[in-house]
Amino acid sequence: MQPGAVRRAPPKEDIAVEVIDLAEDGRGVARQADGKVVFVTGALPGERVRLRLRRRGRAADEGVVTAVERAAAERVVPRCPHFGVCGGCALQHLAPSAQLAFKHRRLLEVLARVGGVRPEEIAPPLSGPVWHYRRRARLGVKRLAGEAKVRVGFREREAPRIAAIESCAVLDARIGENLSALAEALAGLSIAGRIPQVEIACADHVALVLRALSPPSDADLARLARFAAAHDYDLYLQTGGPQSLTPLGAARPLEYAPDGGACKLRFGPLDFVQINAAIGRDLVRQALQWLEPQAGDEVLELFAGLGHFTLPLARSGARVTAVEGDAELVARGRENLARNGCAVRYVQADLAAPDHDAPWLRARYDLALLDPPRSGAREMLPYLARSGARRIVYVSCHPGTLARDAGILVQEHGYALRRAGVLDMFPHTAHVESMALFERP
Repeated sequence: MQPGAVRRAPPKEDIAVEVIDLAEDGRGVARQADGKVVFVTGALPGERVRLRLRRRGRAADEGVVTAVERAAAERVVPRCPHFGVCGGCALQHLAPSAQLAFKHRRLLEVLARVGGVRPEEIAPPLSGPVWHYRRRARLGVKRLAGEAKVRVGFREREAPRIAAIESCAVLDARIGENLSALAEALAGLSIAGRIPQVEIACADHVALVLRALSPPSDADLARLARFAAAHDYDLYLQTGGPQSLTPLGAARPLEYAPDGGACKLRFGPLDFVQINAAIGRDLVRQALQWLEPQAGDEVLELFAGLGHFTLPLARSGARVTAVEGDAELVARGRENLARNGCAVRYVQADLAAPDHDAPWLRARYDLALLDPPRSGAREMLPYLARSGARRIVYVSCHPGTLARDAGILVQEHGYALRRAGVLDMFPHTAHVESMALFERP
């Protein structure tokens, strides 16, 4: 329920509305006859739709489309038969080019409204495959009372339960087309009701991590081994925290090339990597083009993870200081850079509560690159400004915190927002990934 919602019974009859906009979560925005806003699942701007109200709120109501009386030109037939029930996608009914236009408008609107800034140059959006692009995912698993089958998938859009899906058009096809086989394999286990989720990681092969609340029997292990062999999967069992991760049989290393070159990063099946492999490569290439590192430049990279940007930066000849808060990722990052023959100073530090006496934080830098979580990087901005960095590339997964931080960099620290643009990291969702370039005037 949205903030401010009240539990009043919605009317039983449908109502007709004109849709005027898209909300940040991908729902249509309309006004009812009395002027009250209603967020409409399944509606697009420019459409006249009939809807059924699901919830009433003080400030706005919520509804779902029951009929489209006048369709938008950008409306398309969703490819996935589960669209509308499964909550994994929100925009399959909108043409991919129009999805990108929506994300582009959203970025610019939030930069202006929240940060009070506008880029001097708007970068063309980066786009790639829109189907079977997703190489990392966490799927829920549920055996419902009275059902012999097991459900494997994302949560439903309108209910907090696992959607009963047989395939997924956005997951890597090697697993997205095999969800029924995975569900069947799990249903035959003695601990089928004790497996709440499956983690998916895809590279040259597919790795699946079964989160298990009870240990599997010998018969379970044999069944899982047959399933893995039949589909060329590597299986892992996780019975507790990340340290409990155990391969079920031989496990091949997961590797990928961050910029599409010869050098590869090795990662674990629970590690964070960019969800979309193609856009992840373009992301690195564009970041380095904008940052323009030269041999000998001192570069500060924040939220470095296991080295997605670090490795290409180091290979440019720049001297890189990479900072990451997660100890496991720092260790993996150091191993990755050493494996590729690159010398990088990898530092573990809490970037939400920086130690102002830390030597790396008191050093001078020519350039900076950061890829923070949704919460942004507000705590690090004063240190970035004092570092002397002449150019900053900021990769963002949340336009609101990027806009906030952009406003601070421009209005408090004297940077200019030279360029910004979106990247279609998550097609068919309302998620907005973006990149911004800041420079000292």
